[in-house]
Amino acid sequence: MAKGFADTHAQCREIVEDVRKGIFKPVYLLMGEEPYYPETVCEAIMKYALDDSERDFNQTVFYGTDTDADKVVTAAMRYPVFAQRQLVVVKEAQSMKSVDSLAKYCQNPLSTTVLVLYFHGASPDKRKELYKNVRKTGVVVDSEPVRDYEMSRWITSFFSEKGLSIAPDAAALLSEFAGTDLNKIAIETDKMLKNLPENRREISAEDIENNVGISRQYSIFELTKELSYRNSSRALKIAAYIGSAPKFVLLLATAPLFNHFYRILRYEALMMKNPGAGTAEKASVLGVNPYFLKEYDSAAANYPARKCMNVISLIKEYDFKGKGGNAGEATQQELLMELVARILNS
Repeated sequence: MAKGFADTHAQCREIVEDVRKGIFKPVYLLMGEEPYYPETVCEAIMKYALDDSERDFNQTVFYGTDTDADKVVTAAMRYPVFAQRQLVVVKEAQSMKSVDSLAKYCQNPLSTTVLVLYFHGASPDKRKELYKNVRKTGVVVDSEPVRDYEMSRWITSFFSEKGLSIAPDAAALLSEFAGTDLNKIAIETDKMLKNLPENRREISAEDIENNVGISRQYSIFELTKELSYRNSSRALKIAAYIGSAPKFVLLLATAPLFNHFYRILRYEALMMKNPGAGTAEKASVLGVNPYFLKEYDSAAANYPARKCMNVISLIKEYDFKGKGGNAGEATQQELLMELVARILNS
């Protein structure tokens, strides 16, 4: 089974707890397409590995574009000066031409050195010795992207760890704003919390709207909702607003529309297979909060399986047009309006 974000989250939380207690491994390989967790671990190690008074003589930070394996190994082989350990960090390690040459050192790393190899949004070849050796002697954090349909759940978990709760529609709105960029969500959340009362523990969609800068009334989230209920005038009005944004491209709409109607199709498949399915099973199959099930009941009634499949075909067709395929002179906004109209008339 593929490793999901919950596994990565749990692993990184354990690493951060360990380094806070002064428990370190000799080598950390931080990698993966999603940089949030590798960056979180790297920051924690740099914060807790040394006291402020120890950093001048015992912390070395390299950047992949400006160093090579010989310099990194030479630094890693030094002994700490009036400290329990020394820290050597290689940031942007994916840009270091000789990075695979670190494999020999990682096979038998110095116990008084903490070596951090941070591949930002990238990974080394898992078939090579560097990756294999670090798995034996140190820790590998392999951070895969969180999928679109998992984002609301990730956001809910993220807020929960901060002692906060977030309303389902607020999580969906924040997910729409940030996509699958976890760092963006973390940054915007920190900004928002600074503007909210200290005793506030429940985050609403209004909080997201007021502090993050996204209009709840004219969002993709709201568009999919109006399409679910076949509210033609509202859906077309929202589509016109979204399409009028200066940097709008149709892909920003077709991807979430596809995900939405694919969920509707999955919901219908579940109900055909198990008409008596309970709330928990429905929410699990869809990957959504039970809060949204009423909408999916209406969507399934408005778009039976055959219609739903036709809509998905339409979305794929317009996704192709939005990328320049047989679109003629139509603008990105016009394509979105045409797509929404055809969905409503399906």
